[in-house]
Amino acid sequence: MSAQPIQFERRSGQRFDFHLAVSITVCKSGAEGSAFTQNISARGAFVYSELHLQEGDAVVLELMMPSEITLAENMQVRCRGRVMRASRVQNRTGMAVFLEGYEFLSDKDALQRDACGRVSALHEKAHNHDVSAAPSRRTT
Repeated sequence: MSAQPIQFERRSGQRFDFHLAVSITVCKSGAEGSAFTQNISARGAFVYSELHLQEGDAVVLELMMPSEITLAENMQVRCRGRVMRASRVQNRTGMAVFLEGYEFLSDKDALQRDACGRVSALHEKAHNHDVSAAPSRRTT
């Protein structure tokens, strides 16, 4: 009878092996690119991208989060995160990204890009709705 070695899992959430398309923006430089996930959880993701990122880089990921993670329906999500480790694999960089916060996007929000700004769950966004500055329409 052989005993299996005990392994401790450091991750706090369940990882799902999903290969999802991701839009990635580097906050410091504004560089944008595409990526894909190897796996994802509610608090992190491992992604591959052609962008050259390093440990500590702040990034924003936009992707369609699957229902297995949202516990509802598939939803477009904007995630703010930080690269925890990165390594070059051929012409791509594999990165473990810790997700610091995220917001679920409506279809309209998904079209507007405020990538490295706020995440609505953490910060309020200032709205400037000065009605008097709006052009009036006259009907005759």
